[in-house]
Amino acid sequence: METAVKLTDSNTPLSTEELRKINAYWRAANYLSVGQIYLMDNPLLKQPLTLEHIKPRLLGHWGTTPGLNFIYAHFNRVIKAQNLSVIYITGPGHGGPGLVANTWLEGTYSEIYPNVAQNEAGMKKLFKQFSFPGGIPSHCAPETPGSIHEGGELGYAVSHAYGAVFDNPDLIACCVVGDGEAETGPLATAWHSNKFLNPIHDGAVLPILHLNGYKIANPTVFARISHEELENLFIGYGYKPYFVEGSDPEVMHQQMAATIDIVISEIKTIQREARSNGAAARPRWPMIILRTPKGWTGPKEVDGEKTEDYWRSHQVPFAEMTTKPEHIKLLEQWMKHYKPEELFDDDGVLVQELTELAPKGVYRMGANPHANGGILLKNLKMPDFRNYAVDVSKPGSVLGESTRVMGYLLRDVMQHNKDTRNFRVMGPDETKSNRLAALFEVTGRSWMAEILPEDDHLAADGRVMEILSEHTCQGWLEGYLLTGRHGFFSCYEAFIHIIDSMFNQHAKWLKVSKEIPWRQPIASLNYLLTSHVWRQDHNGFSHQDPGFIDHVVNKKADIIRVYLPPDANTLLYITDKCLRSRDFINVIVAGKQPQPQWLDMDAAIKHATAGVGIWAWASNDQETEPDVVMACAGDVPTLETLAAVGLLHQHVPDLKIRVINVVNLMTLQPQEEHPHGLSDKDFDSLFTTDKPIIFAYHGYPWLIHRLTYRRTNHKNLHVRGYKEEGTTSTPFDMVVLNDLDRFHLVADVIDRVPKLSRTGAYVKQFIRDKLIEHREYITTYGKDMPEITNWKWPGA
Repeated sequence: METAVKLTDSNTPLSTEELRKINAYWRAANYLSVGQIYLMDNPLLKQPLTLEHIKPRLLGHWGTTPGLNFIYAHFNRVIKAQNLSVIYITGPGHGGPGLVANTWLEGTYSEIYPNVAQNEAGMKKLFKQFSFPGGIPSHCAPETPGSIHEGGELGYAVSHAYGAVFDNPDLIACCVVGDGEAETGPLATAWHSNKFLNPIHDGAVLPILHLNGYKIANPTVFARISHEELENLFIGYGYKPYFVEGSDPEVMHQQMAATIDIVISEIKTIQREARSNGAAARPRWPMIILRTPKGWTGPKEVDGEKTEDYWRSHQVPFAEMTTKPEHIKLLEQWMKHYKPEELFDDDGVLVQELTELAPKGVYRMGANPHANGGILLKNLKMPDFRNYAVDVSKPGSVLGESTRVMGYLLRDVMQHNKDTRNFRVMGPDETKSNRLAALFEVTGRSWMAEILPEDDHLAADGRVMEILSEHTCQGWLEGYLLTGRHGFFSCYEAFIHIIDSMFNQHAKWLKVSKEIPWRQPIASLNYLLTSHVWRQDHNGFSHQDPGFIDHVVNKKADIIRVYLPPDANTLLYITDKCLRSRDFINVIVAGKQPQPQWLDMDAAIKHATAGVGIWAWASNDQETEPDVVMACAGDVPTLETLAAVGLLHQHVPDLKIRVINVVNLMTLQPQEEHPHGLSDKDFDSLFTTDKPIIFAYHGYPWLIHRLTYRRTNHKNLHVRGYKEEGTTSTPFDMVVLNDLDRFHLVADVIDRVPKLSRTGAYVKQFIRDKLIEHREYITTYGKDMPEITNWKWPGA
């Protein structure tokens, strides 16, 4: 396989004049990038550089930036020549000065931010604002035109790029991967995304592995393995790698131009052939491995120590301006060697011959509408969720698998939007396990690798995407949403933690983008967490962790939503609500095992709309005030609470009990803290101001205390939840191990209702005996007692 483009007289795509211009454009981007890192005044160096012109705090990353600028300039050339639609994803997002510089040069930046005009005054603002209080971040943040990928945390560029081009047949994602980033686990797996890319209806990703040799203070693995080993690695991944290597700008410009022409031609050929004959065989997509010096065109040495092509150029190549005046002179020499007087006129405007190099309108990478996906977003065609309702004549009268019912709704959402191709479901090999198999009635699993006759629902045009990497699923979905489509992610609850950091980054992106007027709202990121902690008795302790909710509620209230529907009809309503929403991260926790169904659809809609409410049919305090409030959030805690209430009605019939179910966890927070929070008056009305509250909660109990600590009656709140006890055992034993079972809840009531302190001894003894019976039974028979498995709500 030929992996390098040999330059000959007939294979130098740039004329002498074109070479001069593209190199000048690159110099301009480099000049602006250095200026952003260092300067707050004197942007064109019309005066001798002094300390007063330099920022007191020098922040930013230079090392990767000239390489990013180099790639940007060359994509401008090919976009303009061929009218391509390209977005630019920078894995080394700390090369932010380069992206800001290029979008300013092409005019996008000043269109969005008119106060940063394309002149000397605007250049001064461009420089000063970078990594400056009240300015812009150092990364490719939401504020950066054309960006859907911040790159503040490394490892997600490739999965974001593929997510962006799924169902975007005319889009190319130029995806730059830093060689430090390439060492991360998520990135290593994401290379396999090419096994899911269909050239008929998807766009293309051009990965560019940028080898500049070093991380912050160490060499990178990818830069220190042989050419042959690196080539074989990516051939093994299924790519056709092309190498562009060197440091001489003239040679590198010609080599890069020739290589990009070849790889774009190959991409077009792959797509044309697949689309003309309808054959979706997996091609070997091209990629580029670009090797350049780190800090290319920067100072070769600083204070006698190697800087260019070494880790010292990674961030700010030199500082100490107040104590080392020679550094000010060095900075001036560095910036002047780009010859700004040849690049900008006296007013700081880019000279006309360079302005003409950038594409126009939406062809500019900074203005590509796919990078502001809300512009392109179309509403999903939604069936009426009521059509899937479970027929509940009486609370608890029927059993149902909530997520299976949800699967029927998702199936028809998929079918209704098949023509527009703007909805996909992601998950790590768990769609069927999570009872969402109805989706396979209308689509298959996306798969471009080998398919055997006995394979189950694998299809080149499948719209369910499964890979055993939560990172890749999350990255695909984020890229898909950010470019204007809709999606859904189902996962085992314990293992959603794998993407904790990715969730963080997306939540931060949404938080900032909602504050930027030109960023249009995108579809919400919707999680279904199932196979949850209380029904992982068969897999054991390793699969038991409900803590993702705790992580989620750390984020801004106007971003996150957490739902714990107790049954299928409530889940249907919540699913419909989440799929229609914008700019949220919705977390739904629901079990997949058969469970009693409590609410008919009318009741479910009313209950889920409020988010919290009294279940009057389970309560007996209608004519008076309650002796105790029994609250619950989550399907298994709801079951155990109602079973405990049934026992209390039987053994303490005079006890006045109020049953409250919480669907929307954020209603527990004060109204001032979350838009869904109950007012103090409404909270007190529901939960009382002085009665014991026994709260059975799906997750770690301290989260409920954290959400309610400011409420009037918090002192009387007692929460049962998961307390890190588990094993491979029976379903009921899981709740017993964590004191969340009906018997412990009854005992809590006896202990906390004052009037039962003298009369509850017999009930406590009954409870104690039942727990002993339970232990004896499961160790003898290996299953739960019949009175547990056959329990029904009285009257069901």
